Amino acid sequence: MNTRPKLLDQVRDKIRVKHYSIRTEAAYIAWIKRYIYFHQKKHPQGLNHRDVESFLTHLAVELNVAPSTQNQALSALLFLYDKVLEQPLEEYVDAVRAKKPERRPTVLTPDEAFGIIEGMSGAFKLIAQILYGGGLRGIEALRLRVLDLDFHRNEILVRDGKGAKDRLTMLPEELNEPLHTHLSRVKLQHENDLLSGIGSVYLPHALSKKYPNADKEWKWQYVFPSRTISVDPRSTTRRRHHLHLSSLNRNISAAVKLTKVTKHITSHTFRHSFATHLLEAGYDIRTIQELLGHKDVTTTMIYTHVLNKGGLAVRSPLDIHAQKPKSQ
Repeated sequence: MNTRPKLLDQVRDKIRVKHYSIRTEAAYIAWIKRYIYFHQKKHPQGLNHRDVESFLTHLAVELNVAPSTQNQALSALLFLYDKVLEQPLEEYVDAVRAKKPERRPTVLTPDEAFGIIEGMSGAFKLIAQILYGGGLRGIEALRLRVLDLDFHRNEILVRDGKGAKDRLTMLPEELNEPLHTHLSRVKLQHENDLLSGIGSVYLPHALSKKYPNADKEWKWQYVFPSRTISVDPRSTTRRRHHLHLSSLNRNISAAVKLTKVTKHITSHTFRHSFATHLLEAGYDIRTIQELLGHKDVTTTMIYTHVLNKGGLAVRSPLDIHAQKPKSQ
């Protein structure tokens, strides 16, 4: 009798051994399924790098996916062959690459940013203020724990950000009082959860191993917990997770409709605006790079292209001529 787990179960087991996030697990499983169906349900063990190439080319040419989407699909397949099937793709995967559009980030004016934030309320308003005031990504703000907020030093510790790096950014003094009020309500909710026999929070494997009883401690709870209890898909434990990114974006969209802003706005727009407005205020780009957590300063340099004075702070000759004193 064949007791070997099915392929996708093997993938899940290997992902969990590696302690990848639940979002990565879901994405990898979905891409591997699509790859198998694309090749008429053939087992990947009987396919090779050319079959991977044809699938990735299909994504780029026929489905016109974004480069990040194609890269995620490639990462899933490399993981499958290297970590699960243990037959790494020795040949270079030479697929047609999805073209990366040269788009400039959408940036709000300060008035637009404040107008949208004022159209929000409750926890979602606080999150938007943190995004604009500290330059966090949406998911980074939602994953904040109580101990990540340092009110004395006005700092936010962003744990395990993009690239698996921790970084510090500013906690606006303006949020000191509203955050304390918010946290007092969250703490009361947490205490009631504990009385109800729940009250534990998800901790990454490294933390849960180092602090085995920390999942019910107040300091490890999410700053922005969900309003509902859910079942952890991995451990089947009933617990309160953080608010969902889609809920945040829906609240932002609803607030945008109350304003006259016609730009396409998401949670990430506040991060773009944070960086641009700091540049306009004269802050050094290396400092902004560190606050944003960019590995390469060239990534941060994109914000120089949306300044009012142009990419290199060069003034238009039309403006220069217009400001010259006219001859008598």
